[in-house]
Amino acid sequence: MRRLAAVAVLLALGLAGGALAQPEDPAEREALRSFLEETITDANSFVDRYDAEVWLVDMSGRLARYVDDPRHRLKLLKQIHAAAAQSQLPPELVLAVIEVESHFDRFAVSRAGAQGMMQVMPFWKNEIGRPDDNLTMNETNFTYGCRILQFYMQREKGHIERALARYNGSLGSDVYPEKVYRAWRDHWRTEPLDWSR
Repeated sequence: MRRLAAVAVLLALGLAGGALAQPEDPAEREALRSFLEETITDANSFVDRYDAEVWLVDMSGRLARYVDDPRHRLKLLKQIHAAAAQSQLPPELVLAVIEVESHFDRFAVSRAGAQGMMQVMPFWKNEIGRPDDNLTMNETNFTYGCRILQFYMQREKGHIERALARYNGSLGSDVYPEKVYRAWRDHWRTEPLDWSR
């Protein structure tokens, strides 16, 4: 009970252009479509309550630069952690992607039409047969974005830079992965990730 009270006190104190371009290769497009269709689900990601509290307090302080309301920060962090865990991604990496893509703006829309915090292209809703999904709803956006990034991480055999470049539709350029790396390193890092450097 004391720990929960301390967490509550601490919590109370407390762009990118073409993301997710449609793959040109029809086989890759079909593989990603099938992957998304099979895995868009909700999940409860925290197993250990103490670890959850520590992570949420730490990340809430870091997120305060983008989101003023501590309750909203906590809700966002739970949703991001759940989507990341369900997709077997480090939640800190997802936070870095969101920072680069939208600066945590739920209503961000790119010039190419990508929507929400993770800048998901709307065509994916039709590709997986869920045209009524609202990509400005954070939980939906995080689920799509994390599953797409998971697909590319698997496709690139864990090579983060290449997976991020695919996510952004910029394979062959290191500009986008470098932006995400800097955001992760400067704002979200909790443990080392293998960036294949």
